Amino acid sequence: MNYCLNIVSAEKQIFLGLVKKIQVSGTEGNLGIYPRHSPLLTTIQPGMVFLVKESEEKEYIYISGGILEVQPKNVIILADTAIRGEELDEQRVLKAKNIAEKNIKLKNNDINYTKAVIQLAKEIAKLRVIELTKKLRQ
Repeated sequence: MNYCLNIVSAEKQIFLGLVKKIQVSGTEGNLGIYPRHSPLLTTIQPGMVFLVKESEEKEYIYISGGILEVQPKNVIILADTAIRGEELDEQRVLKAKNIAEKNIKLKNNDINYTKAVIQLAKEIAKLRVIELTKKLRQ
């Protein structure tokens, strides 16, 4: 038994297909979604979606946060931003991570500090997706 997974970002549909397993970063920790999972509606944090397709092919997708809905035969992930691991630009991510780290050190005010911490978490999540995607391709 498989799920029909639909991952949609604000810009476009990222993935639509049958999957055997889904792992996603929830606000309460990592969630593993397998066939016959109980219905669920929860928020998800910046991180990754790991999926095993019906063909056994594996894929990592970065998500910037959003909502996960699990139904008996369908799973929907609505993300603000979703990017396939192989589409992430490692140099751009490293540069953004360095900028966020510098902004954290400045501590100009609470708002900028909070934004920098959130941005740093997103960039670290992207780097993890890049790293795991590279391992899959080896």
